[in-house]
Amino acid sequence: MSPCACTSLLTCMLYLACISSTFIRATLPHQHPDPEAIVLQLQRKVNASITSRRHILETNPLYIQSKDQTPCQTGNPVDDCWRCDPNWANDRQRLADCAVGFGQGAMGGKGGQIYIVSDPADGDPENPQQGTLRHAVIQTEPLWIIFAHDMHINLKTELIVSSSKTIDGRGAVVHITGKGCIAIEHVENIIIHGLYIHDCEPSGKSDGDGLAIKGVRNLWIDHCSFARCMDGLVDITEGSTAVTVTNSYFTEHNKVMLLGHSDDYMDDAGMQVTIAFNHFGKGLVERMPRCRHGYFHVVNNDYTEWQLYAIGGSAAPTINSQGNRFVAQPNSHNKEVTKRIDAKEDEWKGWNWRTEGDLMVNGAFFVPSGSEISAPYDKASSVPAMSASVINELTMHAGVLVGGPR
Repeated sequence: MSPCACTSLLTCMLYLACISSTFIRATLPHQHPDPEAIVLQLQRKVNASITSRRHILETNPLYIQSKDQTPCQTGNPVDDCWRCDPNWANDRQRLADCAVGFGQGAMGGKGGQIYIVSDPADGDPENPQQGTLRHAVIQTEPLWIIFAHDMHINLKTELIVSSSKTIDGRGAVVHITGKGCIAIEHVENIIIHGLYIHDCEPSGKSDGDGLAIKGVRNLWIDHCSFARCMDGLVDITEGSTAVTVTNSYFTEHNKVMLLGHSDDYMDDAGMQVTIAFNHFGKGLVERMPRCRHGYFHVVNNDYTEWQLYAIGGSAAPTINSQGNRFVAQPNSHNKEVTKRIDAKEDEWKGWNWRTEGDLMVNGAFFVPSGSEISAPYDKASSVPAMSASVINELTMHAGVLVGGPR
């Protein structure tokens, strides 16, 4: 049968416990049955991109990549996928093939028409005018939404995005601010790329999150910049899964990123989220991210500051931290990266929180937990995560790629 032989009622019960601890319980559509395979895949992509970059540097010593140049072969697998093409604007939808991690299946509006936002106004949210962002995101068909020019969109109420949409800010400087900001609820196939999202205020059902994401599957957030919203910068809850957040820049905020609705919301047990190549900058307090229940791969991010903690959680989430750089503030008493919330040690010591290849600076430290490395974790570590020593290469272009303050 298995190592858990079933020869009596007691051993049958033990067998059920054995298999429940070995396999991921699928609670949501699009939940991957083997999350460690996704971890492995991402590690291989990063390693391949870094190896390619190093080969170029070795064979062409004059190759110099400054932050202000159009980057190619940076070592970041997402950027290397599309930014090496100088004519990328002629094939914008190729971006959909560049996602990594759990959200790599997010196609956004791929295959749909290009919708050009030409009007930054949000005059009548109930009857939005054609050419506005609000008009674009409520259409029922797949759309790839781009912007005719730089614009500052001051929302009158939350912007509710329908399925199969890409909001692509490349080539323009696009600020989203005002009431409610962006709500993505009970839809699928969404890509948000290249937006400044900041100073969001409560409106209607919105608490003032920058991105409020509920019950979503196949979502990718890439190269966005977030700051100073009333509630969270990015909240992903209520059974969302197959989500990736990459190459984004977070600054000047208290509760940065929430992954999981509440301790008793069990659908979040199927949540799977990749957090990669982001820069958590100055003025941040906590939740980078704060996790519940699911599986969270936090890999190759740069943590500049936290005032309370960087990575926290409750309700026994699995947290796989690999190749991050954690820089504690020199005079801070909060050097610990991790925080178990509302749980005593005899409870959280069984939670699977792992650190591999993380770089700890100024006395920062990560408190791991869980039993000895199990077969799934051994498998996930069979291709080592790229060391935090290359974190500058992987995160130097985090946030919106052109224009605006950083």
